Amino acid sequence: MGGKSEVNGHAMPGSASTDRIILEQTEELQKSCREKLWQFLRRNLLVILTVSGVLVGVGLGMLVRSMDLDRAQMSHFAFPGEMLLRMLKMIILPLVVCSLVSGAASLDTRSLGKLGGIAVAYFLVTTLIASGIGVTLAFIIKPGVGAGALNTNSLGLESVSSNKETTDSFLDLFCHLNNNCLVLWTLQYATDYKMVAAGNDTNGTTIYQKVPVGTETDGMNILGLVLFAMVFGVALRKLGEEGEELIRFFNAFNEATMVLVSWIMWYIPFGIVFLVGSKIVEMEDVGLLVTSLGKYIFASILGHIIHGGVVLPLIYFGFTRKNPFSFLSGLITPFTTAFATCSSSATLPSMIKCVEENNGVDKRISRFILPIGATVNMDGAAIFQCIAAVFIAQLNNTELNAGQIFTILVTATASSVGAAGIPAGGIITIAIILEAIGLPTNDLSLMLAVDWIVDRTTTVVNVEGDALGAGILHHINQQEMKKQQHEDKELEVVRVDAVANVEAEEETSPLVMRQTKDDDCSRTHLGIIHS
Repeated sequence: MGGKSEVNGHAMPGSASTDRIILEQTEELQKSCREKLWQFLRRNLLVILTVSGVLVGVGLGMLVRSMDLDRAQMSHFAFPGEMLLRMLKMIILPLVVCSLVSGAASLDTRSLGKLGGIAVAYFLVTTLIASGIGVTLAFIIKPGVGAGALNTNSLGLESVSSNKETTDSFLDLFCHLNNNCLVLWTLQYATDYKMVAAGNDTNGTTIYQKVPVGTETDGMNILGLVLFAMVFGVALRKLGEEGEELIRFFNAFNEATMVLVSWIMWYIPFGIVFLVGSKIVEMEDVGLLVTSLGKYIFASILGHIIHGGVVLPLIYFGFTRKNPFSFLSGLITPFTTAFATCSSSATLPSMIKCVEENNGVDKRISRFILPIGATVNMDGAAIFQCIAAVFIAQLNNTELNAGQIFTILVTATASSVGAAGIPAGGIITIAIILEAIGLPTNDLSLMLAVDWIVDRTTTVVNVEGDALGAGILHHINQQEMKKQQHEDKELEVVRVDAVANVEAEEETSPLVMRQTKDDDCSRTHLGIIHS
């Protein structure tokens, strides 16, 4: 038979031609699949490398752990991870200042006030909900019941205590907002105490009084930087044309900073390997800690899962009517960075970049709200702080009344505003809560012993709340812009109709015609008299 057959007088391709067509289609399909796979890998290469870095770090840490390294060798092993943290912290100061100045200067005062009010309300409400989840889980799971024999000495831990008064802890927040020197914005203000002679008693013995004294400690004062940058940006906008040059300077500085961020992000996968690996190597007896404090760890992580996986996505969906997990899928790199570094501040550079590029959030919104969120929004910290407070109360066989529970909720929500966005930054705020409800702070070392576990999910929830808040504000801003454009169009239509009506009246109005006739008659009459 030939290569072709006839059907109703038409030539039809034979089996060889059919096979060739199928083969060509198969090759095109394979080529298309390869191109799609290559595009996917190029688009998500950084995410894949970052997640792989965490897994490789865990495996490398378990391998190196068996080598029994001394302190110096462990320090050398952790050096690449330490370099990552240093690079991320280096970029925080210019990023926060420039992004907030340019963001505040690009928004009019009315929009800035409205967006700022919505952001503060969102942060306070979500943090209060997180505190409620933490207290509820602590009373349901009861992590401290039956653990009365557990103490610092049984685990070989050093005691950690805080002698700071609760009032002074809250006053430090206001001092953070008003440093007396611009250089000191890069340092944390902290109250210390010194004993001062206050006179003698009747027996001639000197009486000493504890007096609070302000000191500067290591750690960036992000809260003060946020306030200063916002106010400075508003002041530049008020200057009008005189402030344009400086606004353009901060905009250019901000863009240059984001270029540096994009370069640093390619070092993140490598640095994370040694950052995670060094933590695995430094672990003591993990089995003893997990068995002793397992219920506390479980309650904290469960609270983070509920808040980060259910509550925050529901709030986002309620405002935007969009799939929150599609939004979160573009933020895998910042979440991985948060998990590895345990620092909201260190995650800020990659979060701003991914929110803008992957989720299309307006730069004015992201660079305004994310630095604020990294400072004042600590949902994850509020959860584990409340659980820790109830855990220590149960550990000491102390029954908490309604007033103390309310104090825990309010204090955890308020103190999270000033919590440092650094590893183990929430431990200090737990001391504030314990002092507020009259519990001893000697058992804080138990929290510190497992903080390296809990702090990872804490930081992920913290930065998730910031990102979803930016998404909500972006949606609200978009709706306001559409509404304003619609009102402007309607106003333009009304204006055009009004002009058309005026022109029609000028052409056809009987009053105008009669007035014109009267004027003509008057001019004729005057002309006759004059003549």
